[in-house]
Amino acid sequence: MFNTPFLDIPPLSHAGGEVTLPGSKSISNRVLLLAALCQGRTTVHDLLDSDDTRVMLQALRHLGCDISGGEPGRPLGITGLGGQLPVSEGDLFLGNAGTAMRPLTAALGLLSALHGGRFTVRGIPRMHERPIGDLTDALVALGCPVAYTGQPGYPPLQIGHGQPAPLALDQPIRVRGDVSSQFLTALLLALPLVASQGPAGGIVIEVIGELISKPYIDITLNLLQRFGVHVERDNWQRFTIPAHSRYTSPGDIHVEGDASSASYFMALGAISTGVDGQNGITIRGVGGDSIQGDIRFAQAAEQMGAVVETGPNWLRVGRGTWPLRAITLDCNHIPDAAMTLAIMALYAQGTTTLTNIASWRVKETDRIAAMACELRKLGATVQEAPDWIAITPPATPADWRPASIHTYDDHRVAMCFSLAAFNPAQLPVRIEDPKCVAKTFPDYFETLFGVATAQAAHIPVICIDGPTASGKGTLAAEVAQALGYHVLDSGALYRLVGLAARQANLSTHADDLARPQHAERVAQLARLMDVRFEGGRVWLHGQEVSDTLREEWAGMAASRVSALPEVRQALLQLQHNFRQLPGLVADGRDMGTVVFPDAALKVFLTASARQRAERRYQQLIDRGEKVIIQDLLRALEQRDEQDKTRQHAPLKPAQDALQLDNSEQTIEQSVALVLGWWRSKQPF
Repeated sequence: MFNTPFLDIPPLSHAGGEVTLPGSKSISNRVLLLAALCQGRTTVHDLLDSDDTRVMLQALRHLGCDISGGEPGRPLGITGLGGQLPVSEGDLFLGNAGTAMRPLTAALGLLSALHGGRFTVRGIPRMHERPIGDLTDALVALGCPVAYTGQPGYPPLQIGHGQPAPLALDQPIRVRGDVSSQFLTALLLALPLVASQGPAGGIVIEVIGELISKPYIDITLNLLQRFGVHVERDNWQRFTIPAHSRYTSPGDIHVEGDASSASYFMALGAISTGVDGQNGITIRGVGGDSIQGDIRFAQAAEQMGAVVETGPNWLRVGRGTWPLRAITLDCNHIPDAAMTLAIMALYAQGTTTLTNIASWRVKETDRIAAMACELRKLGATVQEAPDWIAITPPATPADWRPASIHTYDDHRVAMCFSLAAFNPAQLPVRIEDPKCVAKTFPDYFETLFGVATAQAAHIPVICIDGPTASGKGTLAAEVAQALGYHVLDSGALYRLVGLAARQANLSTHADDLARPQHAERVAQLARLMDVRFEGGRVWLHGQEVSDTLREEWAGMAASRVSALPEVRQALLQLQHNFRQLPGLVADGRDMGTVVFPDAALKVFLTASARQRAERRYQQLIDRGEKVIIQDLLRALEQRDEQDKTRQHAPLKPAQDALQLDNSEQTIEQSVALVLGWWRSKQPF
C-alpha cells in the first residue's frame, strides 16, 4: 500500500491482463456481523482485509466473539454469540465505516435492551457528520435506549443504560429509505434477534419514501437467507421478519470479489488500448451472477461503448466504441460504482448526466461536490444539483490540465481519478493521500500498475550519483519511500556480481578480470542475475544477501567488476528494467551520465573523504567489527581514484546534475532538499 502524502501517476498509455479483486466490503462486514450474531462457528473465506473490516473485527472481539485465522490466504473463523451479550459495556471506535456503524448500532440497541448493557459507538470526525438519526429514531420507537452524546442526529452514540428495557414490536417499525439504505439494512440484520418476542405475524418494517440503493438491500436479504432468515418483501416498501426466524450458521461462506472495485478495471478496459495485441482486462472474483447490484455497472459501461463478456466469477472488458458515448443514466441501482462513470465521461463525446445520486451527499464525503470540484481541475465542465451531476469533457487535448486531486479521505475518489492518467494530453495526475484506498482496496495502485503501462520516457527517474560512502544509498531509499517510487541501488548490483562470482568460484582479482574470457564469464553471471530490492533489503535468486553485501570484500569486488565494460553492458538492460510505474530513484556512480541520461532530476552527492570515512567507521563499529579509521580513509581515497580514472563511465557529475555536499547535513535535511528540487519540477 502507498503510504505517502501524494502519489504522482505518470501518463498511462495501455492496459491489459488480469486482476483478482479483493472481497466485497458490503458483503464482508455483513457476513462478519451475521456470523457474530448466530449460534455456532462460521468459517469465512476470501474476506476483505481493509480498514472497514478491521474496525468491525475489533468491535466484535470486544463484544466477546472468538475470532481466529484470517491471515493472507487463510479463512477466518468466528464463534457467534448466539444472541447473547457476554460483555456488558464498551467503547467501540468504528473509524469511517458506515457498514460497521449502522448495523452495530442496531444490533447493540436490541441486545442492550434484552440483556442490559452500556456502549459508546464513535468514529472519525467525518463519521460524526454522517446522519444516523433516522435509524436511531426507529430504535428509540422500539424501546431501545439510544442517546446522542454530540450533535443530535449524528454519532457518537450512547447505547443502553445498563439495564434491560421493554421492546415494542407489535406495531410496524418505520424508517426513511431516501437517505441511506444502510438504515434499513441495519434493522434487517438486527431484528431477527428478537423475532421470537414479536407478534405471530412477524416483525414488520415499513419504508417511508422511496428506497434508494435497492441493490444493497438485495445483498442483505440474500445473506440473511444464507444464515437461515427468510424475509418477506412487499414492493420495497414493507419487509416482514417471520416470528420463527432464528440465525443459524451456514458453516462455510465465501465472500465475492467487490463489484464496486471491479468498476475501475471495467472502465480501464473501456478507455485503454491493449497490451501485446490483447485488448481488454480480465477481472477475477465476481461475475454476471453476482449478488451485488454494482455488477450492473457492466451494462452502463456497455451503453458507453465498452465490449463486455461475463462468466461465472469473471468479467472481461475491452475497448469498443471510441470516443465513448455520453449517456444519461438513473444511477440509483449502482450508487457507488456510478462515480466511475463520472470519470469515463471524460473520454466520452458529449455530456454525461448521472441522476438519482442524492446518497452521494452523505457518503465518506459529499461526493457530488467532491467529484465536481476535482473534475473541473482536469478541465471538464461540470454542473451539479442536489441529486445529479453532468460532465462535459475537455473539448481538445490542449484543454486538459495537470491536476492534484484532493481525495477527501474517500477511497473511491482516489481510485476513480487514477484513471484520468490515460488523458489524451499525456499529463500526469497527482493523487493526494493515496493510502485512503485502504478502506476497501489496500493494494489498488499496485494492482493498477500491474496491468497498466506507460512509455519509458514518461516514467520519472531521479538519479543520485556520488562517490562511495557518500550516503547516496540511504538518501535514495528515503526519497523513494517519500514518493512511493521503486529504488535501484546500482552499487549493490556490482556487489551482487562480485557475490555471484564468488558463489560460482570465479575470481574477481584484477589480473583474472583482465583476461577477456574470464571477464565474459563474469558478465554472463551478471546477465542472469534475479535481483529484488524491497524495504532496504536485497535478494539474489530469492535469497536475502543484504548483510553479505555490506562486507568490505564485496565493496572492493564491486569496484573491480564495475570497471569491466562487459559487466556494465550486461547490467545496463537490468537497470533499465527497474524503470517501472510509478517512478524510480536510482543511485550509483553513472546513473545520470550513462544509464538514465534523460532522468528528470539528477543529483550528485558528495562529502569529504574524512567525513565519509568517519561515517563508514561508525557503521562498522555499530555492527561489532574492528576497524582502523585511517585504513578506511586510505581505502576510500584509493576507491575514489579508481572510480574517477577508469576508462569506462568514470565517476563524474552529469552536466545537468545538482550538486549536494552533505558533509554538514543530516539525512533528513538532504531528503527535504531533494524533495524540494523534485517538487519544483512538477506541474501541479
